[in-house]
Amino acid sequence: MRSRMGANTLKINIMLSFYVYILKCGDSSYYTGHTDNLELRISQHQHAYFKNCYTATRLPVQVVFMQEFGTRYEALATERKLKKWTRIKKELLISGGWTALANREKK
Repeated sequence: MRSRMGANTLKINIMLSFYVYILKCGDSSYYTGHTDNLELRISQHQHAYFKNCYTATRLPVQVVFMQEFGTRYEALATERKLKKWTRIKKELLISGGWTALANREKK
């Protein structure tokens, strides 16, 4: 038995993912960004696609952290939060020292 669905009853759910990422640059500095296409954006950084981007003069870059989000708002809010962090806090996040970081945040 075949079921028929009318055009009005067909729902297509397309889930987009958004990412926050941290790059370690050739000069050992960190760059934090967000994107909906991680592979493309990292490639753009690695090839200095945007000549005025912070990373363009600090090659090579290496992805040291990334986190996936369900909305662009969440990713952007997290990017803004991470950009305010100290180098030490970023390195705790990168190294997986999240518990230690959370404990520091409570103090």
